[in-house]
Amino acid sequence: MVFGVVPGCVLCVITVVSTSPTAAAAPNPCTASGVAATASGVLNAASGYLDSHPDANNVLTAAVSQPPADARSSVRGYFIGHPGELLDLKNITQPLTDLRGQCNTPVSPDQLAALFDALSG
Repeated sequence: MVFGVVPGCVLCVITVVSTSPTAAAAPNPCTASGVAATASGVLNAASGYLDSHPDANNVLTAAVSQPPADARSSVRGYFIGHPGELLDLKNITQPLTDLRGQCNTPVSPDQLAALFDALSG
């Protein structure tokens, strides 16, 4: 479930530069490039966090090779015992959650994997 949370939530901050007449609005965060930029930032932050929290990293790494029910149980069990780490990861992934609401579209790991598969096939 945490894997779905990590890339499944997005917020891009849109800023408009108005200091010159030729300034343009920031790119639309709901485009493929906007979603990719947000997902990249979230995944980079999650990577750094998990590198500094090896027990959480180990639980999530092991979950990938477990049957879904076992993975959910082990991940849930770990984060019930470590609520601060869960909150930290939720905060890291908040930009993806926000983007999902802002763009009114789901952003999931399956969608990112399908894009990768389509481009690499």
